[in-house]
Amino acid sequence: MSKIRMAVVGAGEFGRNHIRVIAENPRAELTAIMDTDAARAGELAKQFHCTGTEDLAEIAALADAAVVAVPTTAHSETGIRLMEMGLHVLVEKPIADNLASARELVHVAERTGRILQVGHLERFNPAVTALTKAVTLPLFFEVHRMSVFTPRSLDIDVVLDLMIHDLDIVLSLVGEMPEEIRAAGLSILSGKVDIANVRLAFPGGCVANLTASRVSTERVRKLRLFQPEQYISADYTRQEAVAFSVSKNRQISFNKLPVTAGEPLQFEIESFLESIQKGVRPMVSGEEALLALEVAVAILDKIEEHSKAVAKALAH
Repeated sequence: MSKIRMAVVGAGEFGRNHIRVIAENPRAELTAIMDTDAARAGELAKQFHCTGTEDLAEIAALADAAVVAVPTTAHSETGIRLMEMGLHVLVEKPIADNLASARELVHVAERTGRILQVGHLERFNPAVTALTKAVTLPLFFEVHRMSVFTPRSLDIDVVLDLMIHDLDIVLSLVGEMPEEIRAAGLSILSGKVDIANVRLAFPGGCVANLTASRVSTERVRKLRLFQPEQYISADYTRQEAVAFSVSKNRQISFNKLPVTAGEPLQFEIESFLESIQKGVRPMVSGEEALLALEVAVAILDKIEEHSKAVAKALAH
């Protein structure tokens, strides 16, 4: 089977990782790197022996598929142009910075018949893969995602920057949308929400508590799941998942879930290539990413409501 020609649009931190992983994949051929900084694109293109450009229109003749790793505010415009030029697209998460743009991306993918995958990278984390296989009936989630402050991604709130990963995972495991959302958040070091706490209640009785912060002193990526007679803990950073189970005679057992360690980005790119070659729906489709964004936007609305209530209370 011939290699899939791939381009990377946006050569920042995420883009560079994609470039490296695509260049290493035997099923892909890295043919082009596009960035608004021509010098950066040219330097990377020379390093990886492909074409560097600052013109998106040039990509159409050079590639069959593209990774969109530009700022979130440009995801929709860039992805739409590429799909209309005939390319399959993997757009970084979140799918877009607003619902209208996200819906337009999904619509154009349907209209053009192109594969649209969204880079919810944690879905490909080996710990999450193991967890997904072990889930039966989730009743309660406790999720923490903490990061040390960096100037990256300050154009979006922590909900769209970090928590969106966990929203996507919880929604995929529960299989339905929440019926109630409570949320609070604060701006600490940027003009956006930097720390947020959320409670989601689902129709089937499942509850999820999620906390995300980009002003932490440590890096934490953990999910705890409770289901009938079992508690599972997953550590995304360590790529480990362990289960505590209770038998019918009340005996407690502890076992590590089988995990196939590896780089999530490699698994993500491999999944994207397979979707293209087989013409099948990607693991994280545009429709699924849109659902996660819908919940994220609703959370931000609730945070704003909470902030107004606090401001009103302080004014008295």
